[in-house]
Parts: sequence; structure tokens; C-alpha cells
Amino acid sequence: MKAEILVNNRPEPASRYLSWAPSPARIRLSDATGATQAVKVTLSAESSPNGGGLVFFSALASNPKATLTIQLPLDGSTVTFFVAGKFGKPSRSDGDVSIVAKSGANKLASVAVMVRIRKNAATLTPAERDRFVDAFARLNNRGTGRFADFRNMHVNGAASAQAHGNPGFLSWHRAYLLDLERELQNIDPGVALPYWRFDKPAPFIFTPEFLGTSDPLGTVSFAQTNPLQFWSTDGVQGINRRPLFNTATQGGINLLTEAQTLALGADFVDFENLEGDPHGSAHVSFGGSISSIGTAAKDPLFFLLHANVDRLWAKWQRKFGRFDPSMAAAYDSSPSNPIGHRLPDTMWPWNGVTGAPRPTTAPGGALAASLCTASPGPKPRVMDCLDYQGVISPNARLGFDYDDVRFR
Repeated sequence: MKAEILVNNRPEPASRYLSWAPSPARIRLSDATGATQAVKVTLSAESSPNGGGLVFFSALASNPKATLTIQLPLDGSTVTFFVAGKFGKPSRSDGDVSIVAKSGANKLASVAVMVRIRKNAATLTPAERDRFVDAFARLNNRGTGRFADFRNMHVNGAASAQAHGNPGFLSWHRAYLLDLERELQNIDPGVALPYWRFDKPAPFIFTPEFLGTSDPLGTVSFAQTNPLQFWSTDGVQGINRRPLFNTATQGGINLLTEAQTLALGADFVDFENLEGDPHGSAHVSFGGSISSIGTAAKDPLFFLLHANVDRLWAKWQRKFGRFDPSMAAAYDSSPSNPIGHRLPDTMWPWNGVTGAPRPTTAPGGALAASLCTASPGPKPRVMDCLDYQGVISPNARLGFDYDDVRFR
């Protein structure tokens, strides 16, 4: 007997990536030889040393289990289940944990998967770090690659009106990070965007092997083995970043801690003040391009900084249950919100709209697709970015999670 397992209901290897939020899966008997009645199968995880962990759900509302027993019909029809990463057990490499289906002692199917999670950059293994910088450098391709579109999305004339200073700040940047992360995953599907926790020292991040070290003028240098040494934006090679604090022993300057940020308030109208502090304070903890909206995206550090801002939003959402766009406390739905900051609005530049009051250009095209989830679609709306784990609507799941923000 043999069985077939589809992860995220697809056969492609690029669909075999999981987060803490449950992903739909299907199993069926592909060869029922020797069976005379429905076959009882037990699903479990087999992990390599230091590999990821899995949990299973018979239905989305059920509790997670280490094993799941189901009956497979002889006619080959499929049975649905759900699978997720076990919180606290992310993968370190592709396929380091497998979904295994057994009937008694007989293994009927095994599918290798990865629990792909956004991690604290300070905790990455050297191999994880190197995969990330290699994918990022390839996306930039010495200034000629796809990254140029992401750079052009975040310039003063565009980003100021569409991405800052109003409630859509968090939704816009969540879509921005997701788009970039998916482009990185098109290069290396095992890569997830790490975050810089800017209220803590990060000696591992500001090194020649990772995001580089800065001289007194802010010129960033890299190890000869680090492909970021060829980083180029706006036709100029190199990165200018001058820390105004000791990166080995301190976090950013005069910014709210994580606990203080999560204590801003239970209503979004209070929490959105994090745009100024700690977000803005983290940016201006440096001299150089990252300290200004119009040039910040020239520096790869920008994306790790914003991954932490997004993580703080995710932690706040989990703490107070703020995933439902219809809940008043989950978003600031003031009637005075400008276009691009109202819940039903599609967001620039992914919507391609270039008429006033939108910017006159829309770099980058539609948001990158994923084989792991259909959301948020090519033209994300502000509201599409709230229920990122599919807590309210499973179809809203965006396919990413943070190492310290559980599903439930």
C-alpha cells in the first residue's frame, strides 16, 4: 500500500513550507493493494537532529496533536487535515522534518517539509545567515536586479503619502516586507526575513559576515566571503550607515522597549504611535541613508528593522486579539483617513494606480504570489494585512510567522 500527501493542497515542492498557523493538507491512498477495508493511518513527524517540529489538526477548531489518526477510503478519495510547525521548534534547513503516514509499522508516505519562520537575526546559525545574505545579494545583483523596484517603492514622494504618517503605515509595510520576502524565496525557498530586535544589543548582526561594520564616516565593510560587499543602489556601490550607539552592547538610542511598546494601549489608535517611537527612533539611531525615509531602503538593515516593527504589531495583535478588521479596536478607521489608509483601499504600488492622489509611478508590479497561500492576492488591501495568521478567516493566512509569536 502507498499513500500520497499534498501540503497546502499542492504537489509542488515549493508548497511544502509551514509556519505556526495551520496549513491545509490532503492524504489519499494511491495504491490500495492488499487492503479490504478503509485503512487506518497515523500521521506523525520525523525530524532530523535540531530539525523542525510539527503538530496536526483534524479541523481548524480542534486542538493540535503530535499524532493524528484518520481513515483512508479504498476508492482513493482524499481526506483533509491541517498541519503546522510546533511552536518553538522552527526548522534550520529545508526538509529537516517530515510528515509520515503509517499503517501499523508500515510507512505509506513521507513528505519532507520546512517550518519556515522569521527569526531573531541575532540567533541565526551561520548557515541561515549566509543563505539570507546570499539571496539578498542576488536579489540586488550589484544594482541591476529586482531589488531596484523595492528601493523605488520607498522614496520620499511615494512612501511619505502612501506608507507613513497615517494608519496604513503598518499594513503597507507588512505587504512590502512580504513582497520582498517572497522574491527572496523565489531565489532560495528556505529563506525567511529575519528581524533586528532594536531594543537589545546585536553583536552578531553588525559583523563583516552579516550586515557589515562601519568606519567613523559610516562606510560599511564586509568580509571577502560576504556577497553584500557588492551591494549597489541608485547607481552607487556601497552602504553608508553610522551607528550612534555601541551595537555590541546597546540597543538603539532612546527608544521604547518591547514591553513599553506593547503597553501603548489596547486600541490601534494608541498602538499606531509606535511609528514615531520606537520605529522612528530606531531609524535615527544611525547616521547615513537609513535615517531618512527617502533613502532608508538603500540599506539592507532597513528590512530587518521593519521586520521587528511588524513583529511588534503581530505581538500586539496576539496579546489583545486584534486580527478582525471589523473590530473597531483593531484599526483606526477614522473618516478622515486619506486614500490608501482606509480598510477597503487597495495599496499603492501593487494596485498600479498612478492617478492623483497616488504617486505618478507604481514600481514593482503586483505583489509576488506564493504556492503556500493565495493571500493577500496581487493587489493587497489595507484590511488584507490584519489577519495574517488566518485567525478569523483561514483563507486570509499570509504564510509567515515570527519565532516568538504563537498561533494560539
